[in-house]
Amino acid sequence: MTGHGISRASMTIAAISTIVEWYDFTLYLYFATVLSRVFFGGGQDSLAIALAGFAVAYLLRPLGAIVFGHIGDRFGRRVMMLSSMAVMTVTMLATAALPTHAAIGPAAGWLLLLSRCVISFSVGGEYTGVVAYLLEGAAPHRRGLITSCASAASEIGALVAVGICALTVHMLSPAALDGWGWRIPFLFGAVLAFAVWIARSAMQESPDYERQRAAGTAPAKPLRYTLTHHRAGIGRAFAISALGSITYYVGITHVPAFLASAGAQTEKMALGLSTLAAVVVIGVTPLVGALSDRLGRKPVLVALGLLSAVLPITLFWLMASGSTARALLGAVILAGLAGAVSAVGAVATAEQFPGEGRLSGLALGATGATALFGGITPWAAQALVERTGLAIMPGVMIALVGLCVLPVLLGMRETRHI
Repeated sequence: MTGHGISRASMTIAAISTIVEWYDFTLYLYFATVLSRVFFGGGQDSLAIALAGFAVAYLLRPLGAIVFGHIGDRFGRRVMMLSSMAVMTVTMLATAALPTHAAIGPAAGWLLLLSRCVISFSVGGEYTGVVAYLLEGAAPHRRGLITSCASAASEIGALVAVGICALTVHMLSPAALDGWGWRIPFLFGAVLAFAVWIARSAMQESPDYERQRAAGTAPAKPLRYTLTHHRAGIGRAFAISALGSITYYVGITHVPAFLASAGAQTEKMALGLSTLAAVVVIGVTPLVGALSDRLGRKPVLVALGLLSAVLPITLFWLMASGSTARALLGAVILAGLAGAVSAVGAVATAEQFPGEGRLSGLALGATGATALFGGITPWAAQALVERTGLAIMPGVMIALVGLCVLPVLLGMRETRHI
């Protein structure tokens, strides 16, 4: 048993289940060129359309977080986590069975977009639900370490997606890949999601929700309750998540495209660096989570905010220099910074709210910031580089957010002992 009476099995299931969310997320991005041919006909604008569809669908995450957050605050964390994973399982299976552009024409692209919207909606409640469950089940002196496991598991999901995509592409001819092979990674994802759903069905309920139910304090209207009582907490969660999102999505997700488009590295080398970045994040995350348990959330976040304001411009300059060694150094340091912010950000955002209304607070604060500073920032970073001709612009974006967030971090109270 853990410090709050949740079995280690339940905590482990919760911690590793974010693998599915990031598997799906990474799968679509790594398979975007294949999907652009299969669903959008492979014309000149098909890749841009496929990526635009991803961005549009991403905007449904906050709505999903609000809906599933209501379920989690009203009826329990376990019910919410089972519901969101059930939707993910069915939708990934449906995606694997979709007709292609060759079979039904442009309607295929619309069906793919619809499936992406449903997936994004269900994913909206996934990460916040897992973070809240881990926080509420962990011993007080280990909340940072335990909650950071959700971030580490996300990167494992990304690595699994990279591996499955690479294996599928390597094993099949281009014709077979476009004909039927693209379905394999989605079928694998559906099986993975169903396995997690089965595992979650054996999980215990969060002790904090059990306390609320016993005391009759679980809010009947969680969204209204949180907006009434915890507006400042929503603001702080938004700021913390804004820093975490832009460091991750511009500092990790956008880096392969940046390196390839800047002509600094080959596409193969760029993808290799992104894989290494994922490994770095997996290593850094629990260390920083544990450090926040020892030193506190505030000092660690303030230090990371300062580093985010100072380092990224130089790191993007290094990556654009044409030197593989410099690109490697820049990518690894950026990945470490992003992983560190995600690690302490997970526990710090969740601690901005009491158990009552926590998931709705995270939906409004953390997921809202992720939609704004995550989904569209890689596109914005690329557009700025092309418009200005300055390779450092993605670093400037991160630095500006770091500077804007610093006053909030300096003014927040320490939540480690609450």
